[in-house]
Amino acid sequence: NEDDLKFYKESGDLIDATVSKRLLLAIFNHQSPLHDGGVIIYNSRIVAARSILPVTERQDLPPQFGLRHRAAIGMTEITDTLVLVVSEETGQISVARNGILESNLSSQETRAAINGYLQGQRKP
Repeated sequence: NEDDLKFYKESGDLIDATVSKRLLLAIFNHQSPLHDGGVIIYNSRIVAARSILPVTERQDLPPQFGLRHRAAIGMTEITDTLVLVVSEETGQISVARNGILESNLSSQETRAAINGYLQGQRKP
């Protein structure tokens, strides 16, 4: 959205490529050196991969939320981003925004969350 993510972009590998399913699958393939860390997408472009995201310091999270989910929450606690998380173990999709994580979303719910964010709808 409006926050400058320069620090987070530069913590990873700069890419500057059009978002595509094939590219995202290639990045998150376990054999890829880019698969660890986050991908930053801005204006329909993948601007960086393997980016290091801040981890929440909250202690009240369920134990099934690992580092990936904690980084999603942490990133949205300090920026106005929307973070999409796919569990490596279960494949379940979660969305974080404003420090709140919505878990186990369907593809329709995920799409609605992304579209709402892109259209500027505020969440609590």
